[in-house]
Amino acid sequence: MKYLFIDSATATLVVAIISEDKIIYIHNKVTGKDMSSDIMPIIADAFNKTGLKPQDINKIFAVNGPGSFTGIRVGLAVAKTMAWALKIPVVPISSLEVIASTPNKENNIALIDARRGYVYAGIYDSDLNVIKEDKHILLDNIKDKGTYVSYDDFPGLKPNIDLLKVIKKHENEKGINPHQLNPKYLKLTEAEENLMKKSGNRSN
Repeated sequence: MKYLFIDSATATLVVAIISEDKIIYIHNKVTGKDMSSDIMPIIADAFNKTGLKPQDINKIFAVNGPGSFTGIRVGLAVAKTMAWALKIPVVPISSLEVIASTPNKENNIALIDARRGYVYAGIYDSDLNVIKEDKHILLDNIKDKGTYVSYDDFPGLKPNIDLLKVIKKHENEKGINPHQLNPKYLKLTEAEENLMKKSGNRSN
């Protein structure tokens, strides 16, 4: 089985091809602000360097959030288009679960900075079992024991993701129709929040 993995939820873009339980290509680097311009050349590079064609892929694993609203949209648009064109399923995966795959002896508290003191946080054990579901929460309200793991400036570990562990956990899932693949933002966008505030003011 051959899989394509796409994670564009943070500034670190991860694109990988997995073939027969081996990672045969991985791009795992901080990407510029214009991720929409970077992602397709990187995917093309993945196929060129592995000698595979998109038609060889059996399933796509796509990170659907939480994280950067723009980044998530970019990655999901690519995953949905490819899965629809190739008539293959797509499996959504949490960005926090991917971060939490970093090897550690205790629970990993995966964090993504959501600004203004808030974070996206999920707590996972070493087997990627969910200890506490992903939430948009004040950092000060996280009192759980474990190790912070984040690309952002928090004390703890920087992600060293174990992508094969993530794939192994999800590879037997049937996946979903590409049209059902939606972002998992965990909070309203700033524009939506402002609209809600305006609507609330009008009703007062």
